[in-house]
Amino acid sequence: MFKIFFFCLFVSLSLFAENNETIVDNNTSIPINIEALKAQAKVKKLEKDRIDMIALAVAKLDKIEEKIAEEKVWMKSYSSYMTSLDIRAKIQSIKNRIKHLKKHGKSIEDLDEQNALVSKEKILASQIEKLKEKGTAPFSRLLTPPEIDETPEISNPLEIFSGISLIKTQNTYFDDYISRKEKLAELIILLRQESDIYKDIKKIDTNGEYSKHSNLKQKQLKRFETALDTMSVTAEVYQKRLEIVEININKDIEKQFYRLVNIGIIILILFFFFFLLKLIVKKYITDNERFYMANKIITFTNVTFVIIIIFFNYIENVSYLVTILGFASAGIAIAMKDWFMSILGWLVIVFGGSIHVGDRIRVIMDATEYVGDVMDISLFRMTLFEDVTLTSVSVNRRAGRIIFIPNNFIFTRMIANYAHHSLKTVWDGVHITITFDSNHKKAMHIAKEVSRKYSKGYTDITRKQLNKLRTHYSLKNTNVEPRIFSFIEPNGVVIDAWYLTNAYATLTLRSVISVDIVEAYNKEDDITIAYPTQKVHLQKEEPKTPPFDTQESV
Repeated sequence: MFKIFFFCLFVSLSLFAENNETIVDNNTSIPINIEALKAQAKVKKLEKDRIDMIALAVAKLDKIEEKIAEEKVWMKSYSSYMTSLDIRAKIQSIKNRIKHLKKHGKSIEDLDEQNALVSKEKILASQIEKLKEKGTAPFSRLLTPPEIDETPEISNPLEIFSGISLIKTQNTYFDDYISRKEKLAELIILLRQESDIYKDIKKIDTNGEYSKHSNLKQKQLKRFETALDTMSVTAEVYQKRLEIVEININKDIEKQFYRLVNIGIIILILFFFFFLLKLIVKKYITDNERFYMANKIITFTNVTFVIIIIFFNYIENVSYLVTILGFASAGIAIAMKDWFMSILGWLVIVFGGSIHVGDRIRVIMDATEYVGDVMDISLFRMTLFEDVTLTSVSVNRRAGRIIFIPNNFIFTRMIANYAHHSLKTVWDGVHITITFDSNHKKAMHIAKEVSRKYSKGYTDITRKQLNKLRTHYSLKNTNVEPRIFSFIEPNGVVIDAWYLTNAYATLTLRSVISVDIVEAYNKEDDITIAYPTQKVHLQKEEPKTPPFDTQESV
């Protein structure tokens, strides 16, 4: 449109010049005035058209400027850069003026101006530091892509997630970079349109009003086009680097995946092998206690093998791990002292053989005595089932509770085992008090016979078990026959009968033997069961005789 306008203007001016020449050669005055008026009218019309065209172009520029203003990121960065250039120019001008004043300034006004300029220089210097781009180069922050972290070495399955997260993060950064590049390309299109309009205005602008703006827009467009070229090259290089990082991470992930599959197959084979081993143990071991211990050992061995396999597959530098554990052991030992002591106690219990599952034990905790059967021995505690025993009958008056005993009690508490090393019997006793005038020898004989009668089976079992214990312990007194003792007490003679009984059923046999001895004593005439008694001696007083009356007798 502007080109057509310029062509018409050029043709009109040519015709006007030709008409003037023709008019001069003919030496006529009237036609000259008419043609001059026509020419003036044409010039005015052309001037009006020029003004209208400039106004129309300015309107187009305003619309383009509105669209350009919407792109705030790039324009703010450019504005910051231009502001920094202006400030630097002002600072340089101030420095030159200060230098001039130092050399030639002599008056007080010059000195005041110099001080004011120094203060202004400091203020402008502090302000320029706050600008993002700091005047070094336009769009330096926007053109610089995010730094690519070093490719992490994926050495275990947990780091697979960090590798995938890194790929997603880097791709997100790249997408943002490409998005900025696309916005820059759209902005350049608008700037080119604006620059073309300024060029057209510059051609028809006879006053040179828009010439400066046109030059500034040309410089602005060149800076943005240079930024786009830089960004295109950078994006291409950045994408290649991302592809290399992604390829390396995917290789490590694939390697870890295959390693994990191999380890999983090995662990499944181990589990299947130990499962078959448990079936064999269950088939050929009928004793519940032995089966329980064998099952525990198999499970512990299985878990140990699994831990060792994982440990040696994912710990590249074992010495490094040992060093870390060495430094951390002190703090861990203090913070988790009870747990470590319980683990040590578990080792002592399991490998020392002092307590087994199924044993009846007695333990004192917080001044309370518990007697029960061991149901389980875990890594940190023993689980005890409190049975009805003499302790629960005479002391606690409670039974049937589940008691949890920390394994570290093996070092700090008194624990008695009633069934250690297959010794399933214990000594128990009953005592009965008879009167001093009873036949205590006969009473001792009866108590011994009754005790021997009911404890004979346990006596024979204990004799065999003690013979086995001699291979492990030094035993001096291996007498297993019932033992009868007599003691003198304030209320009579105490007959104390001790016999061997089942460690898990002491109360039953004690009840039977006690009743049988009482019945046997009651049948004897010369044996009397004593109990706290008192004897009261009553004595009748003789009547008092009246005093002798001498007067009456006289």
